[in-house]
Amino acid sequence: MKYDISKTTAPKMPNLGHGLESVALLLSQVSKDMHQPIVPMLFPILGAHVSGAEFMYPDLSWKEPSGMLANLVADSGAGKGQLSNIVEAICRDFRSHDDDELAKLVEWQKMMKTKSANKEKPARPDVAFWFPPADVTNAAFIQNAIGCEKLGQRTQYLNMPEVEMADRVCGGHRQISQMMRNIYDRQRAGALRATADGVTGNPTLRANITISSTPFAARKFYKNELFNGTFGRVVFSYKPRQGRDGRIPRQGKYDDDFYLRLDEYLARLAICKGRFIIRPLNRLIDQLAADMASLADLADDDTLWDISKRALVSAWKAGCLLWALNNQTWTKPMGSLVEWLVYHDIWSKMQVFADMLGQDEGSVSEAGRRGPKNLLDDLPDSFNEAQLEALRISLGKTKEGTNAQLRKWVFRKFIVHSPQTGLYTKTPEYLHGVTSDNIPKNK
Repeated sequence: MKYDISKTTAPKMPNLGHGLESVALLLSQVSKDMHQPIVPMLFPILGAHVSGAEFMYPDLSWKEPSGMLANLVADSGAGKGQLSNIVEAICRDFRSHDDDELAKLVEWQKMMKTKSANKEKPARPDVAFWFPPADVTNAAFIQNAIGCEKLGQRTQYLNMPEVEMADRVCGGHRQISQMMRNIYDRQRAGALRATADGVTGNPTLRANITISSTPFAARKFYKNELFNGTFGRVVFSYKPRQGRDGRIPRQGKYDDDFYLRLDEYLARLAICKGRFIIRPLNRLIDQLAADMASLADLADDDTLWDISKRALVSAWKAGCLLWALNNQTWTKPMGSLVEWLVYHDIWSKMQVFADMLGQDEGSVSEAGRRGPKNLLDDLPDSFNEAQLEALRISLGKTKEGTNAQLRKWVFRKFIVHSPQTGLYTKTPEYLHGVTSDNIPKNK
């Protein structure tokens, strides 16, 4: 593990080296202050350009690059609007396709009006909008999902400039949890209904969604979704408030040369079809899963462990898209970016929701933390059980969890126990390997 996610400073994104030329291109017209916040938001957009491809996750399940949900969180005036600019650039082909689909509907409606009441009405044409408007209703969203499933099992993509727009798509705020989980898990809509034309309305939900919001709006919107699995399914990208430097960030222009190069990458996504196993990516995810378990044990933080599981899946899907964009070839810099995506997601969640995440089941006193705290780092190189117990109590953790935490640390070879002295001592591997290179010290 390379990143210290206990600090208020965002984990620094690695250099965009070999294999990440597509990401560098997409950022080329974005102001520099928005590079890191924008990167995690790119993948739901790109994922909607893939249909007919599945990838094997390390658990041996097959997954599509659909169900990708991401929320950009930043204060008002911080530059969130640049996301909509890059969305329009990437989805230029979607707009063209949807214009043709809309023309079909307009023509059908004209024909409907010309038919008298006793004449047979023409059947509604099969249409599928790939980039529906952000204010689409739940009924229209499901109807479009039917069309997308019937016409090539396409993924529809929605970009919502305000988080509250998700209520309309999901059919009300009470349906947010079920709908977003169904989208993430590629489940059926659960809206089976009978009509004059027969039974309809229960398509597989293939949708990718990006959302923009302020920290206040995000906290208000997700406050009831933090512990039911919905929250973990959404990738968060947080931009902290910047200093008052008095300089207006500069954006670039999406010119013909940009679109010519972009279309080459989008074509690589379009031709990616079949089933694939990206072995170096899967090995990386296995390693990151072990790192997340170690970090959760050091912090004795079940919430961190829970949200890390889906952070790994989301970053893995991004890795699958990077592989396709790079002519189905894997590189080391791509692995570095996937690793950063995991930590940036968790860091963002902790920055925006830390106090709220500390309010479940007896953990209220941990409210106000800004990230997972490495408890072992706050202890001397040799310590006894009472010292850890006192540290846990000072942080609002239970006294009863002390022995279990010590056993985990011994099992992971972070510490060794001396029966003669009763002391626990940090191992050389922890002091010189884990702490300095893998698990950052919390100072």
